[in-house]
Amino acid sequence: MEIKVTVIDREGERHETEAPTDMNFNMMEICKAMELPVEGTCGGMALCASCHCYVETEHELPEMSEDEEDMLDQAFFVEDNSRLGCQLHLTEALDGLVIRLAPGSE
Repeated sequence: MEIKVTVIDREGERHETEAPTDMNFNMMEICKAMELPVEGTCGGMALCASCHCYVETEHELPEMSEDEEDMLDQAFFVEDNSRLGCQLHLTEALDGLVIRLAPGSE
């Protein structure tokens, strides 16, 4: 099954795509596939914050892991709706998800 997700880039432009739920992809990988400026330096292990994003919709999200919380504690521009894209695995429950890329650290 495919779900619709939207990524708002750092210039405020919306990028909508359909993403499969049966391949264990996460939002970091979708952003990279869309060629958006998400580094994913650690390869999705919650060891960097280069896929930091803000969840703009009211979706029921999986509980944050301790590793994700620790990384966000060290990230810049953290808000209440901050998450690491690599920790948001695509499931049917995330259909319609909208995220906004956090400002880069550059």
